[in-house]
Amino acid sequence: MPVISHRGAQMPPSPIRKLVPFADAAKKRGTKVYHLNIGQPDIETPQAILDAVKNTHMKVLEYSPSAGFDSYRKKLVEYYQRNNIDVTAGQIIVTTGGSEAIMFAIQSCLDPGDEIIIPEPFYANYNGFSTSSGVKVVPIPSSIDTGFALPPIEVFEKAVTVRTKAIMICNPNNPTGYLYSMDELNVLKEICLKHDLFLFSDEAYREFCYDGNKHISALSLEGMEENAILLDTISKRYSACGGRIGAFVTRNQAVLDAAMKFAQARLSPPSFAQILGEAAVDLPANYFDEVHAEYTSRRDLLVARLKAMPGVTCPLPGGAFYAMAKLPVDNAEKFCQWLLEGFSHNGATVMMAPAAGFYATPGKGKNEVRLAYVLNKDDINAAMDCLEAALKEYKG
Repeated sequence: MPVISHRGAQMPPSPIRKLVPFADAAKKRGTKVYHLNIGQPDIETPQAILDAVKNTHMKVLEYSPSAGFDSYRKKLVEYYQRNNIDVTAGQIIVTTGGSEAIMFAIQSCLDPGDEIIIPEPFYANYNGFSTSSGVKVVPIPSSIDTGFALPPIEVFEKAVTVRTKAIMICNPNNPTGYLYSMDELNVLKEICLKHDLFLFSDEAYREFCYDGNKHISALSLEGMEENAILLDTISKRYSACGGRIGAFVTRNQAVLDAAMKFAQARLSPPSFAQILGEAAVDLPANYFDEVHAEYTSRRDLLVARLKAMPGVTCPLPGGAFYAMAKLPVDNAEKFCQWLLEGFSHNGATVMMAPAAGFYATPGKGKNEVRLAYVLNKDDINAAMDCLEAALKEYKG
C-alpha cells in the first residue's frame, strides 16, 4: 500500500474547520448552529462591485498576467496611497487570496530547515504553510492576561538563531484582535535590521481598528524598504471571502523576482475577482463608516456578554473581528465538540474555534477559544445565550 508523505502526515488540521463534521451532523438533527468559529462576515458584499463583474462582457475568459491585471495593480496603488503606503504597480503581485501571498513569502524567502518567528497565538495557517515548506515555526509567547501585547525585545533576541530568516505578524491580529502600536512595530524593526530578517506583515484587517486607534503598515516603517513584505487580501475588507484575491507587496526587487517565478508557476490569479477588486477601490470614501460602526457594536456586545459569564476572561480586541476568551473548562476542544454533539439551547448551539490550534507551543490555549463576531447582534446574543447555558451544564 502506498504511504503518504512525511509532509502530509505532519500538516496540522485547521482549528477553524476541524469540527465542521460535528456541526453538519447537528444541523441534520435539526439544531441551529451559530457559526462564531470562522471569519465569514454576514455583511453583504457591496452591490456595486458585484455589478462590475455582472456587467463584464468578454468573449473569452483568458488567463490574466501572472502578476495580475495591470489596471487592477494601478488601482491598488491608489488604495495603498490612501493608507499611507507608497508603492508602485510593479511592486505588487496579485495573488489567489491572502493565503497564496503568505505561501509566496515563505517559499521566496526561506529554505527547508530555516526558522520563522511568530508571536503566538497566531493564524493557524501560518503553521500549515510553514510545515508544507519545511520551515520551522519558533513561537514567541503572548498572554491573554496582558491582552496579547508583544513581549519585550529580549524575548525575540533569545529566539533568533543562525537559521532565523523572518518574523511574521498579523496586524490587527487574527486570532486575538490585538492591534500593534508604533512602539511594538519599532521593536520588530530593530530586531529585523539588527539580524537582517524579513518582516512578513499580514494586514488583512487594516480597516478594522477601534477606539480611535489607527493602523500602521510595516511598509510605512522607515529603513525597512528591503525587509518588509506586505501580505493582503480583499476577503475581509469587502466581505468578499469567496473572491480569493490577495496581494503580495514589497519594495525588495530580489524578493519580487523570486515570488514572480512562483506566480508564473501557478499561471494567474482569478480574473473575475480582479474585476471585483478593481471596482472596490472606487467605493465611496464613507463605505467603511457603517461597516466599522457595526463591527464596533458587535465587539462591544460580545465582550460584554462574555465578561458577564462567571469564570470567563476576554480582553477587549483593538482590531479585526475576533476575540479570544478563556473559559472555565478543562479542555476547550472537547467542550466545543460537546456543544455540537450533545448540547442545545432553545433548539440551537454555538460553534467556536478551540484556541490550542492557534499555538505552536504544546499545551498552550487548552482552555481558550476564538470567537468571530461576524454575525448580527441578534445572532450574537442568541449564541451567547447558548454558551452561557452550556457553561452551566458542562461537567468537564
